[in-house]
Amino acid sequence: MVDVKLPFDKQKIVEITKEHPTPFHIYDEKGLRENARRFKEAFSILPGFKEYFAVKACPNPFLLKILKEEGFGTDCSSLPELMLSEKVGIVGEDIMMSSNDTPAEEFVKCKELGGIINLDDISHIDFLEKAAGLPEMICFRYNPGPAKKGNDIIGDPKEAKYGFTKEQMIEGYKILKEKGVKRFGMHTMMVSNELEVRGLVETARLMFELALEVKEKAGIEVEFINLGGGIGTPQMPDQPHTMPYEDIARDMKKVYEIVFAGEMQPKVYLECGRTITGPFGWLITKVRHLKKTYKDYVGTDACMANLMRPALYGAYHHLVVLGKENDDLSHKYDVTGSLCENNDKFAIDRMFPEIEVGDLLVIYNAGAHGHAMGFNYNGKLRSAEILLREDGSVLQIRRAETVDDYFATLDFDKLGEFNGQEK
Repeated sequence: MVDVKLPFDKQKIVEITKEHPTPFHIYDEKGLRENARRFKEAFSILPGFKEYFAVKACPNPFLLKILKEEGFGTDCSSLPELMLSEKVGIVGEDIMMSSNDTPAEEFVKCKELGGIINLDDISHIDFLEKAAGLPEMICFRYNPGPAKKGNDIIGDPKEAKYGFTKEQMIEGYKILKEKGVKRFGMHTMMVSNELEVRGLVETARLMFELALEVKEKAGIEVEFINLGGGIGTPQMPDQPHTMPYEDIARDMKKVYEIVFAGEMQPKVYLECGRTITGPFGWLITKVRHLKKTYKDYVGTDACMANLMRPALYGAYHHLVVLGKENDDLSHKYDVTGSLCENNDKFAIDRMFPEIEVGDLLVIYNAGAHGHAMGFNYNGKLRSAEILLREDGSVLQIRRAETVDDYFATLDFDKLGEFNGQEK
């Protein structure tokens, strides 16, 4: 497995901060490309394999363009994500749209782009037909209910709002067949940040067996099976930064051959996000204050508006003090942000070298569901995104928000005419 080392040192970050103040997210182009190639090579042993990168994980067009160059498509779940794909030249069946509670305009746009529409509910067949007309190919999202356990992040499938039941899948394919649809796909998303190879392979087995049952009971053969994403990224510093892609792919192929035994040969797709970009992005933040009360606190210029996973999920993100990587871990701190929420913490009761005001901190594994999940609560502004190029140069791929951005949707001219008390 590949262990990811920091592609920069303190000197490089200090140099970057002269033009791009902290906090900011920084991505490693070299590491991202190498990981994408390894991922694609590993899973290419599966028939017709294609990866549809989950745009929601890191919706930046520069990173999407890199992944397009590496042969990836996009998994979209909203109109802006479809538009981002279009802007970087990803169109046609290189797009998979897996939305839920979907508005008509998203179906229309996806069909206009020639993307694959993945329906979340049987009632959406009629809705899609009225909104945009039925395309040549349609996919259904399967929810196994009690047949499969989820995990702590994605939850119990029986409680999930997503997908068709098995009975609805079979009925839905019959309806599509009667309506003249010729090509069919099948999709699921049962786990998130899954670190067990067995769990991922068992998802594949369940879907392969379902494809055979659908063939028998609905009289159609699915052209592809999208196994979703969910391949996790190990969090702890003594773990490799990516899962054993080769092992997962090899075991999936074995199951594929056993289940289908030559009777069908559907293509196999994935739509991973976290494992593609997560380990190759970091949040850089500077120590603003030190506080000693009942505990020792390190206050930073970042907050959960920049990376909310620790607060939302209790997720562990490794954190180092630049320039002090080899110093003794002699002090216990909580590392915090400035949001008016007590769970705004990147680390709790964690051992570090002695930290000083002005120190630069690196928060690992922030390349997915990091900047993407940013928000403006408390008037916090989203930070910049920086790309570290393969030649060592840096490129700002998203500027930091300004106060003017924050106020852009407010009409202060109208405010001057507004009388707060009705007469």
